[in-house]
Amino acid sequence: MAPRHHRRARRMWTAVVAALALPLAMLTTGTTPAQAAAVQCSVDYRTNDWGSGFTAELTLTNRGTETISGWTLTYAYAGNQQLSSGWSGTWSQSGKTVTARNASWNGTIAAGAAVTTGAQFTYSGTNAAPTSFAINGTTCAGAHQPPVTVLTSPAAGAVYSQGTAVPLAATAAAADGATIGKVEFYDDTTLLGTDTSAPYSLSATGLTVGSHSLLAKAYDSLGASAESTPVGITVASGPAVVVSPTQLGVQQGKTGTYDVKLSTQPSANVTVATARASGNTGLSVTGGASLTFTPSNWNTAQKVTVTAAASGTGSAVFESTATGHAKAAVTVTQLAASKEYDARFLELYGKITDPANGYFSPEGIPYHSVETLIVEAPDHGHETTSEAYSYLLWLQAMYGKVTGDWSKFNGAWEIMEKFMIPTHADQPTNSFYNASKPATYAPELDTPNEYPAQLDSGVSVGPDPIAAELRSAYGTDDVYGMHWLQDVDNVYGYGNAPGKCEAGPSDTGPSYINTFQRGVQESVWETVPQPTCDAFKYGGTNGYLDLFTKDASYARQWKFTNAPDADARAVQAAYWADVWAEAQGKGSEVSATVGKAAKMGDYLRYSMYDKYFKKIGNCVGPTACPAGTGKDASHYLLNWYYAWGGATDSSAGWAWRIGSSHTHGGYQNPLAAYALSSYADLKPKSATGQADWAKSLDRQLEFYRWLQSSEGAIAGGATNSWQGRYATPPSGTPTFYGMFYDEKPVYHDPPSNQWFGFQAWSMERVAEYYQQTGDADAKVVLDKWVDWALSETTVNPDGSFRIPSTLQWSGKPDTWNASSPGGNTGLHVTVADYTNDVGVAAAYAKTLTYYADRSGDTEARTTAKALLDGMWANDQDALGVAVPETRADYNRFDDSVYVPSGWSGRMPNGDAINSSSTFDSIRSFYEDDPAWSKIEAYLAGGAAPSFTYHRFWAQADIALAMGAYAELLE
Repeated sequence: MAPRHHRRARRMWTAVVAALALPLAMLTTGTTPAQAAAVQCSVDYRTNDWGSGFTAELTLTNRGTETISGWTLTYAYAGNQQLSSGWSGTWSQSGKTVTARNASWNGTIAAGAAVTTGAQFTYSGTNAAPTSFAINGTTCAGAHQPPVTVLTSPAAGAVYSQGTAVPLAATAAAADGATIGKVEFYDDTTLLGTDTSAPYSLSATGLTVGSHSLLAKAYDSLGASAESTPVGITVASGPAVVVSPTQLGVQQGKTGTYDVKLSTQPSANVTVATARASGNTGLSVTGGASLTFTPSNWNTAQKVTVTAAASGTGSAVFESTATGHAKAAVTVTQLAASKEYDARFLELYGKITDPANGYFSPEGIPYHSVETLIVEAPDHGHETTSEAYSYLLWLQAMYGKVTGDWSKFNGAWEIMEKFMIPTHADQPTNSFYNASKPATYAPELDTPNEYPAQLDSGVSVGPDPIAAELRSAYGTDDVYGMHWLQDVDNVYGYGNAPGKCEAGPSDTGPSYINTFQRGVQESVWETVPQPTCDAFKYGGTNGYLDLFTKDASYARQWKFTNAPDADARAVQAAYWADVWAEAQGKGSEVSATVGKAAKMGDYLRYSMYDKYFKKIGNCVGPTACPAGTGKDASHYLLNWYYAWGGATDSSAGWAWRIGSSHTHGGYQNPLAAYALSSYADLKPKSATGQADWAKSLDRQLEFYRWLQSSEGAIAGGATNSWQGRYATPPSGTPTFYGMFYDEKPVYHDPPSNQWFGFQAWSMERVAEYYQQTGDADAKVVLDKWVDWALSETTVNPDGSFRIPSTLQWSGKPDTWNASSPGGNTGLHVTVADYTNDVGVAAAYAKTLTYYADRSGDTEARTTAKALLDGMWANDQDALGVAVPETRADYNRFDDSVYVPSGWSGRMPNGDAINSSSTFDSIRSFYEDDPAWSKIEAYLAGGAAPSFTYHRFWAQADIALAMGAYAELLE
């Protein structure tokens, strides 16, 4: 199934909205009579079979030049397959013939685009795939399958000495009678060499010291290509002992093993000695304490066995040493006898944190994904988000709980503080900020081609009521919050590293960037990337500023945008770290970091305010809606962003700050609000911070109740500024404390309320809060939501599963009455299609785990276990837990990017920016990516490409779900 991912759209002081990078199948609406004569098509058919039943997933690709408006798919089985249910369409069966008709929302297939539909069947005997498919009565051509490519050497996790040749080898098999023409070998996106004949191999020399992500890519004679799963290796500065894995969990009374070998061939025998260097004495080496490696078996792994005592818990470090070789260390953790899921946590944690696996930059920054070619909220895999930093904190907090080692949690905060929280040098002119006039108004507009938006100083703006108390509490004018987006490898070349402004392509390390800035309809495919510090070195005459705002003149400036849900998740992680460390008697080890989290939470209150600090409630008309006078400009919810900026010239004397008028149900975090209002160690220093978060906690719980559909799912959100410009909403629009109901707040391409992941993320926070406090208001929301989610969840006998993916909404909530909440009988949700997305499933399993622990709900408990067991049994690979995804939305690489006529400029790499620009043309680096040929083939009319992505947040969430289940239900 194609991924349904959230977006992290963050805005500047003219900030507008965001969009979701989702498949075209989710963007189409309406059905008109089919045009059979124009149909040219192909159908990809995939199954997940468990012996007595199966699910079928079919991707319908329009290979013609005309749009398919309304589709009917027909095919036949040769056996006794019987339809049980279907999704993303209306399914029926007559005899052996199966028919699927489009749903109301996916009936249009543009030329070159695809939609996906699916169904579940039962059968006995054999389950042969159908051989012929037709759309609207026209038989479709068979889709050529790409080659299968496997990198067979080196082994994942291998370590080589600098100067030693790394032996690369691959197998490649073509389909449909094609032959393999060549195999290329890559180090990340750098081509190392090519082999045109089997066996495919390459001896790679000159690899630098450090971690490397290697892959092979095969091309066949029919023009198709496919790359292998990446394999991570490490190049050491000299001969080294190599161990794998580097993290190991051993349950009480049991044994565990890890592998030992050498990085390079020795000239004589080498003895490797292994012993406990520090830590838990309940763990001891009981096998392989002394291992001999010869010049002939140096690369053959031998085992070290560690045995855990029958009682006790805790970690120990075991070192394997040899004369003339760099030593290697393994952290082994003794677990309670029942803690299988903690052992899973450590196993996956080991994969995530293994430098060779490619999740982290050399600085220790988590990438959005191991893979580079991925377009979602970040438009490149080696960008990262504040979301990823917050997940790193949470992952390291769980590691501290399991192992008792809190240094990694503290270290994660230090990395975040160094690279993702702007330093004083990055925000140098905050001292000029005038809290009585925070910013100049500019309207948000409906489409990108209506920009730049005119600045209008005639619209009243309310005062900022918290700036002075924050300055008093922390002795600085600087804002302590994360920026949302970072180009970790400086792929774009801005060179906006912390403390630098447009240092350029030659700069190394992380660079602050931004993308979204032009209205509700601006998807990632229509964005113009820009630096957060715009010194007019790149872009046009005024840098990038005049693409977004219209003014008489432009000044060089810095600007940052915060993702409130990520900062709130960082506070959430700090809360758990403190709770778990206190339980171990180690609270003092995390107290300084927890204090920083409280500070972050204090500044996070900027996310509670209207964009221009106008009064909350019935705010209609830019000039008619009055400016706030203080806290009456606060809606006390977590909005979509807050932002701040100013002049780069310290003599210019200006700076600004804004909130956001738009609030989304998926962004709320009652656990963080509870921690900041009621948990002593996280109490903010400011005069009113604790009280504000106490009010926010109540307001968030009311917000969930107001947005809860008749079935149980949580609808979109609310806005204090209709259309982002204080317009008049349609008559009859329900309100929440005077804010207007917005079915799809913030972005529309596609609607922001469709992704089930927002449901799982947000309800997981409610469930944590409920598990900690037993709050009856939280339970009311959870009881209804869990019943709905469980009713839409299928776990098959083989452990495979389907959970909701795309949601469709109708109707509206009742206007909120706090003393007598309505039942929202007119607000409804339906599930349009389903997914096996492992990251979302993990968040969902965590929700069920925390809910089941407090409520005792048996079905929630068993379903949480089934989801975790299913992905662990079926979806593991060398890098983590992942499933293939069909990315039909990648036909948008050729999407036009609106640039006003006459405007011209350059990206740092020289790519032209003008009225002819496309998503790809201003990102030409993608054409050097080893996966690019998949996109080329798709854009030329080929099948929608499939990728197996390893997103950092998803891997962390899976590991965290295992740890949560171990803590509460195992």
